[in-house]
Amino acid sequence: MADQDTTHFGFQKVPVEEKARRVAGVFHRVADKYDLMNDLMSMGIHRLWKWVTVELAGVRPGDRVLDLAAGTGDLSARFAPQVGDSGLVVVSDINESMLREGRDRLIDEGLVRNTEFVQANAEALPFPDDSFDCITIGFGLRNVTRKERALAAMHRCLKPGGRLLVLEFSHPVSEPLSKVYDLYSFKLLPLMGRVVAGDEESYRYLAESIRVHPDQETLKGMMEEAGFERVEYFNLTGGIVAIHRGYKL
Repeated sequence: MADQDTTHFGFQKVPVEEKARRVAGVFHRVADKYDLMNDLMSMGIHRLWKWVTVELAGVRPGDRVLDLAAGTGDLSARFAPQVGDSGLVVVSDINESMLREGRDRLIDEGLVRNTEFVQANAEALPFPDDSFDCITIGFGLRNVTRKERALAAMHRCLKPGGRLLVLEFSHPVSEPLSKVYDLYSFKLLPLMGRVVAGDEESYRYLAESIRVHPDQETLKGMMEEAGFERVEYFNLTGGIVAIHRGYKL
């Protein structure tokens, strides 16, 4: 099978058309424990990472925001009050189970007045050109099969002057931290998945998917290839996580 017909699913090579199905299976299985596991895996630091993302997004009243791979709605819940009654937050995920979790959470928090929910594939966004002031994708790009297509779709859907923020696990900037992180990822993380979520396999995939995701400079270049300008990234927690920001000018 030619390389262009295969892609990474963690450390495995699988047919391109099979990856989306496998990723969907992972998130169907972890949806109901997703928030709990996020808190345990990051020791709560994921909340700080998302707060920084929201600050860098610079969302204002009246803005239209697309939150891709929205999951349980952490970023959407922060954006909804910022855009106000004159704005809109589109909460989107390819996975029905995750989107349902996010919708239920935002309903519980009374944040559905200015939100819409759309199940969509980031590679083929069902929105007109120049639709959004801001697009975010948090911890989702590494699960996308054809990242170049997704970045191009996001660029198309942004208004001129709009910005994309990619919050994603990345590559630690120091060797000692990298070694500790590997030990945590491949030993403790699957163990937590087995004990807490009853699913070691899914959390082993999540650890592997981080390792095959492009590093900071590579992702910056991919965004520039997709048409984004003034692309920059911000390393958090020693590069374990990075936020990339680029503009459609």
